[in-house]
Amino acid sequence: MARHLIQGREVAMPVRVRDVMVCSASYLVRADAARAVIAYSRLDVAEVLPRKALCTLVFADYRDGDLDRYHEFGVAFLARPPGAGHVPGGGLRANLSELHRTGAGAFVHWLPVDQGFTMEAGRAIWGFPKELADIDLRMSSPYKRCILRKDGRLVLDLLIKPGVPVPGTGMMTALDAYSHLDGVTRRIPWSMSPRGIRTRPGGALIRLGNHPIAKELSELGLPKRALVTSTISHLSMTLGEAKEP
Repeated sequence: MARHLIQGREVAMPVRVRDVMVCSASYLVRADAARAVIAYSRLDVAEVLPRKALCTLVFADYRDGDLDRYHEFGVAFLARPPGAGHVPGGGLRANLSELHRTGAGAFVHWLPVDQGFTMEAGRAIWGFPKELADIDLRMSSPYKRCILRKDGRLVLDLLIKPGVPVPGTGMMTALDAYSHLDGVTRRIPWSMSPRGIRTRPGGALIRLGNHPIAKELSELGLPKRALVTSTISHLSMTLGEAKEP
């Protein structure tokens, strides 16, 4: 079993997260603008509709896992693996299904956290672009809210209104994640088992601050109406060893 030494602690692979609450808002954005944002990774965004890419903002309260308790925020794009062909034109649902079949995954563009151990582990083990930030999560109210500040500057204030329950949850699903750090792009096997999913069209309010990441999001067209939002009250995950795709 592979092990990594992080701050004097051994972290065994695969890494397991036993309980995390996750809230997300996904947006259709211009594919050319998204392509420019992630050009450094040498990956390409997946066009879920002609000239449209999918950008997801996510915040999470990690309550029990191998990397301890912490808060996290993420900016991710649905991306195609190297060498994958373009998906033929179709409806959004059909295109997403075909992209999943051909190995499309979540490219993690930015991943601030509020604890040093998970930051170092995420960078060293998987090449995730984790950095420290002030992440104020308000999960106990009916509306779920994240206020994110970095270097004393507001990045965003994101409010999500939970939707209707989704039946049949709890099944294990697999999805590749992609990362890029220090000039290297990596693929990470990632499996998830969610319970307590709620989803809805729209359902998000976002206010951008004056941080450079906020400017980047504004260049993607945000704030705008979310395509879909979701909340997951209990999610367990397993992350395997990173490999170059």
